[in-house]
Amino acid sequence: MAPIRTIFEKFVDCCQKAYTPNEYMTIDEMLFAFRGRCGFRVYILSKPAKYGIKVQALVDAKSFYTVNLEVYAGKQPTGPYFVSNKAYDVVDRLVQPISCTNRNITFDNWFTSYELVVHLLNEHKLTSTGTVRNNKRCIPAAFLKTGKAPGSSMFGHQKDVSMVSYAPKKHKVVIVMSSLHHDAKIDSATGNQKKPEMITFYNSTKAGVDVVDELCGSYNVSRNSKRWPMIIYYGMLNIAAINATIIFRENQSKDTKRTDFIRNLGLALVYEHLKMRKDQKNIPIYIRQRISSQINEPLPTPTQNAPGRYIRCGDCPNKKDRKTKYSCASCQKAICMEHATFFCKNCADFNSSS
Repeated sequence: MAPIRTIFEKFVDCCQKAYTPNEYMTIDEMLFAFRGRCGFRVYILSKPAKYGIKVQALVDAKSFYTVNLEVYAGKQPTGPYFVSNKAYDVVDRLVQPISCTNRNITFDNWFTSYELVVHLLNEHKLTSTGTVRNNKRCIPAAFLKTGKAPGSSMFGHQKDVSMVSYAPKKHKVVIVMSSLHHDAKIDSATGNQKKPEMITFYNSTKAGVDVVDELCGSYNVSRNSKRWPMIIYYGMLNIAAINATIIFRENQSKDTKRTDFIRNLGLALVYEHLKMRKDQKNIPIYIRQRISSQINEPLPTPTQNAPGRYIRCGDCPNKKDRKTKYSCASCQKAICMEHATFFCKNCADFNSSS
């Protein structure tokens, strides 16, 4: 991570300072598509790109604002950047910006464990909800038993942690662990499916990172590159545009279209550069006129060419390299006799007055 670590850490720090997230957060993995040479490139079958750089993300489940990011860089050599890549330790590092804020974290079964749920509650004062893999030793045998009636649920409660085993089909069970729910409520809105409230809450808050991934794909600034630092940089630009849109909408209290915001954002970023090019006389006049109309600023008043000075014709192709001492009376563009149009004095005065 050395080639891009400094700018990446500054970007994450700015994301955390610029916005206060809502009460429900999501932790999941993103994949920046990349097929070049990289020591920590991964393969994830469930992702559309399959190959790329894996990034663990903490995202607001309501507004989809990205609060924290961590790039999976594989096993690092002994030193200041040597960290554990276990799910328990990854979550512990990601939740540092929201520690002790009484928020809830939703994650999938790769992260969920009884030890992590208790750790988040006791050390970080954060509740959590997540699905549990069937091979976890903390699950009672009765919760794993299949063949239950579809729509049936089995609940288990401790002092701070609850668990439910729900059977959506006869030969399938879904197990969810939570430190936020402490009862056996069934969501009446699910009708005959009789889903527990714990399940419906997980379904409503699990997709934060997936939505950010989808938004990045819909307006993607990345280009084909064999340099992995550029891929991370493109990913940062995509996330920055999403975060900026969210902040702008909430500050303005109106639902601005993301398309319009990104277009205005791009023009604002290049405004100073366009303004500088508009005043450069070595740039063809037609380009300067387009820039002038784009940024809504008039071209500077042209000065009359010195008498007898020969300048390349503005309408002739460069390969002709045709010089002329004449210029347009209106815009002062150098013009040769081939591209000139002649008026008598009366017609010229009429055109200027009209």
